[in-house]
Amino acid sequence: MDASPLDLDHDAERRLAAALFNSTWDLLEKPDRTPEDELEMIHRTHASRYHWGRVGKPANLARGEWQCSRVYAVLGRPEPALYHAQLVVGICQQHGIGDWDLAFGYEALARAHAVAGDAAGARRCTEQALAVPIDQERERTLLRADLETIPGQPRFW
Repeated sequence: MDASPLDLDHDAERRLAAALFNSTWDLLEKPDRTPEDELEMIHRTHASRYHWGRVGKPANLARGEWQCSRVYAVLGRPEPALYHAQLVVGICQQHGIGDWDLAFGYEALARAHAVAGDAAGARRCTEQALAVPIDQERERTLLRADLETIPGQPRFW
C-alpha cells in the first residue's frame, strides 16, 4: 500500500500536534482576537486533536478534546463545548485516567454548562471537578484558579 500524504514521521507528527496545541493557546490568550483569529483557533485546535489521535496516548486525546471544548466555550458556543467536554470525561473514564485530566474534564463540562446558561449543571460539574483527587498541590491550585474563571460560578473552597 502506498503511503498516504498524511503519513508523517511519528516524531514530526507529535511535534506538529504539540505546536498546534500551543499556538491555539496563543490565540486563546490574545486580548484583541479578530474573527479571523477565532476561526484560526478552531482550525488549529481540531488539527492538533486530529494529529494527537494518530500518534498520542489517551491522555493526549483527552487534553485535545479539552482544548476543543475550551475554544468553543471562549467563543460562546455551548453545544460543541459540551460535546467535546463530554468526550474528555468519556476518554478518561474509558482509560482509567484520573487526577488532573479527569478534573479538567469536569472543569470543561462546568464551563460549557455555564456558557449554555445552565448554572445548576455548571455547579454540579464544578463540584465533581473539585472531588477528583489530584496528587500535586500546584495542579489543585491551577484547577481552582481555572474554575474561578467560569462565569457566574460561586467559589466552593
